Amino acid sequence: MLLVANILVVIVAFLHAGFLVLEMFYWDHPVGRKRFGLTPEFSKASATLAANQGLYNGFLSAGLVWGLVRGDASIKIFFLVCVLIAGVYGGFTAKRSILYIQALPALVALIAVFVAQ
Repeated sequence: MLLVANILVVIVAFLHAGFLVLEMFYWDHPVGRKRFGLTPEFSKASATLAANQGLYNGFLSAGLVWGLVRGDASIKIFFLVCVLIAGVYGGFTAKRSILYIQALPALVALIAVFVAQ
C-alpha cells in the first residue's frame, strides 16, 4: 500500500509542477490562455499574480517531493492537506473544476498515505 500511496503523491506533485509551468511561463501565451479560457488583455494584466500563484504551486510540489525523498508521512500529510485546502477554496471561489483537478487527487493521496501507515 505504501507504493500506491507514494505513486499518488507523485501524481499530485507532478500536477502542481505542471500548474507552476502553466501559471509562471504560459499564462500570457496562447497555450495558457486556451487552458484557462483567458483573453489576451486579462492574461497580460494578471500575469504577475498568476506567476505568484504558480510559485506557490511549485512549493507544494517541492514539499511533496521532500516528503517522498525523506520517506516521512507527516511531511506528505502536511503538504497534501495544504493542497486539499487550496483546492477546496479554489473550487468554491474560482472554478468548480478545481475540486476535481486539485482537491480530489490530494484527498485520494491523503487517504492512501494514512492507510499505508
